[in-house]
Amino acid sequence: MTTLKAIIVDDEEFARSSLFFLLQQNCQQVEITGIARSVNEAKEILDHHPIDLIFLDIAMPGGNGFELVADAQKHNAAIIFTTAYDQYALKAIKANALDYLLKPIDIDELKTAVDKVSQHIKLFKSQNENDERINNLASSLSSRSEIRKLTLPYGQGFKMIDIDDIIYIEADSNYSIVHLNNHEKITVSKVLREFEELLPTDQFVRIHKSSIINLNHLKEYNSKNGLQVFLKNGQSINISRRRASDFFEKIKLFTKANSDH
Repeated sequence: MTTLKAIIVDDEEFARSSLFFLLQQNCQQVEITGIARSVNEAKEILDHHPIDLIFLDIAMPGGNGFELVADAQKHNAAIIFTTAYDQYALKAIKANALDYLLKPIDIDELKTAVDKVSQHIKLFKSQNENDERINNLASSLSSRSEIRKLTLPYGQGFKMIDIDDIIYIEADSNYSIVHLNNHEKITVSKVLREFEELLPTDQFVRIHKSSIINLNHLKEYNSKNGLQVFLKNGQSINISRRRASDFFEKIKLFTKANSDH
């Protein structure tokens, strides 16, 4: 079992001590090298000790947790974010395939996150790949606008895609297949509901229990053979009756927004 040298960074004493206890009791592969109450204390530890993993609180007085990201990159340390709120930050983290734990921390979720880091430590150590994921995250957080890029687990690594390149996404059991405008298909272990939560609702619409489409790639729709959409890549997809009214409402708003530009 690979030992992960880790630090906990959190300004709340209860949060630090409870996470330390949970790790000691449930994650034998984690060795706590240090505990920091602030970003500056964490930087000091990183400069003097080899660290594999950082449990990083997001909202801290005197220094937002994201300020430590550049130092984590420099020292090739993986990050599991811990947070009690900030829904936008969580959305940005999910979009970039980075791990997070929502407080109060659930034991099973903690074990899963640590196991994931253990299994993919080589991926986290891939500097260029990690840089791009973190840069996408930083860009999303600085503008706090809609998510425009996604990082998808792919093969032995991750693939960064622009959401405008997505034509549609189809469900495949507990997986989803992302169809891109370059004819590439990416299968990821996410269900459609997760993509619904991440993607801008004025551009993407779920038209069926197994399909989400990008309205930018919509060519036409008609009811000749049941209600269907036809996409610019030639694909036709059925619209379920229960989602038809939502689809028409989205089309109306999408058309109006684009005619105003």
